[in-house]
Amino acid sequence: MTFTTGRLLGAAAISVTLCGFAANAQSENANPNARANGVFAHWTQERIDSAIPRDLVLDHRGVAYMRDANGVLRGHGHNRPYELKVKAVKPAPAPQAKPPSNNDTTPPTISGRSPSDGATIGTAQVFSAEVTDASGVKSVTFNINYTGGSQSFSGTLVGGDTYEVSLSGFPTGPGSWTVTATDTAKRGGNSATSSSYAFTVGGGGDPGPGGDTVANERWSDGGPIQDVTGRLLYEMPTNRRGTRWAAYVCSGTVATDGASSRSVIITAAHCVFDDVSKKFARNVLFIPNQDQTTGSGTDTNCANDPVGCWAPTFGAVDVNWTTRSFPDNIPWDYAYYVVEDSGAHSGSASTSDALDTAVGSLGIDFSPPAVNDGNDGATSADFTHALGYSYSDDPYFMYCAEDMTTEGSDNWWLPGCGLSGGSSGGPWIQPLSNGTGPIISVNSWGYNGSPGMAGPKLNGTSAQCVFDEAVSTPFNNVLTGDGQAGISVDGC
Repeated sequence: MTFTTGRLLGAAAISVTLCGFAANAQSENANPNARANGVFAHWTQERIDSAIPRDLVLDHRGVAYMRDANGVLRGHGHNRPYELKVKAVKPAPAPQAKPPSNNDTTPPTISGRSPSDGATIGTAQVFSAEVTDASGVKSVTFNINYTGGSQSFSGTLVGGDTYEVSLSGFPTGPGSWTVTATDTAKRGGNSATSSSYAFTVGGGGDPGPGGDTVANERWSDGGPIQDVTGRLLYEMPTNRRGTRWAAYVCSGTVATDGASSRSVIITAAHCVFDDVSKKFARNVLFIPNQDQTTGSGTDTNCANDPVGCWAPTFGAVDVNWTTRSFPDNIPWDYAYYVVEDSGAHSGSASTSDALDTAVGSLGIDFSPPAVNDGNDGATSADFTHALGYSYSDDPYFMYCAEDMTTEGSDNWWLPGCGLSGGSSGGPWIQPLSNGTGPIISVNSWGYNGSPGMAGPKLNGTSAQCVFDEAVSTPFNNVLTGDGQAGISVDGC
């Protein structure tokens, strides 16, 4: 087994009076080291406010995009524009063609449009219009503008004078649409374009099979799961050279590791290593049980969080995540952050500077979980909870729950889960009882425009091997420098 190394150094070591997180009251036992102090000082409120989810999604073609806080989809490692999915519509019998007219100068009439102006639509929608013309209609085009893109589609005559197109995969947010129609008159025909109708995509979709299924709600049962799960703040490059960095949010959970010198946080690999620029995250900060903050949300004050904040030292991922790009590395979207037991804590008083002593931990179950057991509901063996800190629900701890199935050969799947960006890396628990249970996966990715959450398989993969390296790698074996703060484990 081999691994390459690097270590997080969020800012230069400093001895001046600190701003940001470190400026607030520290616990009586907290004595952050220079590296951690640099991380705490880095997170000003302006930088926190700029943080967005690292929300990876696939479109209907399987092409990867990152969805920003405004719902705009940006190609992940490519420049291919996002595309809506077109559903085939059964056409009506073609009308008998009319001979072209030299004298016709009147363009088609466009009416009876649906949805109406200002309508709220779901992530899938049929657009239709009635188009008439004395010379006959040659073509009808629906021009659709949506959050982050625009496309035009040929309408299909479905009966009478009605043309329509059925689309899915709309990003949440505002949009607009027009219809352009051309008749069969000579010299290219006469064309008309309708006025613009506005619409708003309200998200949603099928919430799942009902019964005990929970699509997206705030966790209210407390317990160890709430104590050990928290929000991750970090930075990753926005260009391949790693010369520009941006702030992101994810979720993570303190895992039982059995080591005395460290604590280990399980999360998603895309929250640890950027597979486009090939660099590890920097300025990583972990805020456990942020749901119970006395502040109004994510802020610079670790003293108003239940047990304060911790600054992890390095991350650990499988080498296959680092040498490929999403979605080709989907099977390895699991990773770990390693936190020193001393010198990494700031903020509210806690029982210990050691993270896992202060908040506890949950065990990771690397054995096969229950899946597709043939029974429905909360009493079935495959009923699974996925939890995390969604960006849109800051600072609340959210969850979904339902019977677990599969998505392809590499992922577990919760088909009705509606957790949103920021929940990436949050734990999957099976079974969950009295607020506790074993971790069997983490929130990974979904399809844009439809519910559902995928989680990587931890059993039968390198997940335990990478975990073991995170537990055993000496801190002084990890290199320092922005983008080098981690180990890439090979040979599992």
